[in-house]
Amino acid sequence: MNKKRILLVDDEAGFTNILKMGLSGFDVCVEDNPLQAIETARRFRPDLIFLDVVMPDADGGTIAAQFAEDPVLGRIPILFLSAIISGKEAASGHQFIGHEFVAKPASLEHILDCIKKHLGTQCSD
Repeated sequence: MNKKRILLVDDEAGFTNILKMGLSGFDVCVEDNPLQAIETARRFRPDLIFLDVVMPDADGGTIAAQFAEDPVLGRIPILFLSAIISGKEAASGHQFIGHEFVAKPASLEHILDCIKKHLGTQCSD
């Protein structure tokens, strides 16, 4: 069975390195340059994308819009992973341009629950 592929687009290398280690059951690709996110996604072909909102050179909303315009990448679920929203706001269903938020800092357990939810395997609480 092939591992599900997850793309992490975030300019905080320390955060993405720790998250990548925690997601050892998945095939994880990290892109720290938002301007390279589309090219990396085309090459990596992820099943799910975690996208930071506040990054230098391009914000997550702009990158998400570029993903949406692509006929293949536009079908990949995107979860915004950002510190600009609180865990309470994220839990209440806040969305940004139609995508769910996961508030930083997020527990690995919460991130794994989100992955399971969006990749078609709902986990029990």
